[in-house]
Amino acid sequence: MPLSHHDQVTLLKDILNNHQTDCCGSVAECEQLERLVKSLMVNTQINQNVKTILEEIYEYGQHGAQSADLDQHITSNQDRLSDWVSNIDQFS
Repeated sequence: MPLSHHDQVTLLKDILNNHQTDCCGSVAECEQLERLVKSLMVNTQINQNVKTILEEIYEYGQHGAQSADLDQHITSNQDRLSDWVSNIDQFS
């Protein structure tokens, strides 16, 4: 059974929150971010402001999955992580 739009957004925020809180993560989580963003981007009900944020999150996930030092990648994006979560809450 596919995840609902709401469930996808909740999972996306959970992963981002975990990265921000723990300052670490896994390649699998970065890949999951990419899959969630792809799925959300095709939803026609998504606010355009959220699509811009989703594009940034997708890029973050791509770079994270390919990073030689994932923890450093996450640490260097701390401000963006909290901004994304709060902005997704505003628009979704």
